[in-house]
Amino acid sequence: MNPICPEVCPTLFRLMQGAVLLDACLGVPGLPQSATGQATLYTGVNASQVMGRHKEGFPGPTLCRLLQEDNLFMALRRRGLRVCFADAYFADMPDELEARRFKSVTTIMALTVPETLRFQRDLLAGRAVVHDLTRAALVPKGYMGPLITPEEAAEQLLSIVAENDFTLFEYFLTDIAGHSQNRARAEAVLRSLDACLTRLVEGRDADTLLVITSDHGNIEDLGTRGHTLNPVPLIAMGPHAEEIRAGATSLTDVMPRLLRAI
Repeated sequence: MNPICPEVCPTLFRLMQGAVLLDACLGVPGLPQSATGQATLYTGVNASQVMGRHKEGFPGPTLCRLLQEDNLFMALRRRGLRVCFADAYFADMPDELEARRFKSVTTIMALTVPETLRFQRDLLAGRAVVHDLTRAALVPKGYMGPLITPEEAAEQLLSIVAENDFTLFEYFLTDIAGHSQNRARAEAVLRSLDACLTRLVEGRDADTLLVITSDHGNIEDLGTRGHTLNPVPLIAMGPHAEEIRAGATSLTDVMPRLLRAI
């Protein structure tokens, strides 16, 4: 029931052969969840242990405080580095995001350094990418601009990377597809992602470090609707890639290794 295979996503499958596997359970019983997993990735703190459980969906007050005290973006900005969250919001100003009742972990982190955020104007100028790569997800929200291919999204990401010292792109359609338990949907999502990844790998500069990981397992087992207990891959290629991988065993290891490598 694992759709991650050479026939569906050859580039991702190949990259995973050199991946280090990370524990996403973090020593806490139950299935790993997005809010605590992402907070752990972005702070280096075991957020599941802080909470005493795995927290799904959107972060509550405890995780928000953890993220607002310190996070990856804040640490990089203290060094004077140019940091970008490349996912475009269908909004115009940070205040609109602040006013939203429900905010993702990544949104909470990005709001601590508002200059990292990208909006509609950035999307139309080719300075941001939508989470689904093609912009089709924005059409029901009123978007009337052009759609693009995953390869074109990759080209835009490469341009964004060239302008910044650190660029984060968040992709979660694999999680949604995994929950659906629909193999055709999962394969379509993986093919789109793989087309983007292929162009990113081929087009990146030799001095660009590419790191790929996840907050939990899901799409690799379509036999279950929920998340899995499986370890997640940590893929790194480019300068300092071996330093990123060496000795990494848990989601808590990602942020400190990134900070040493950048």
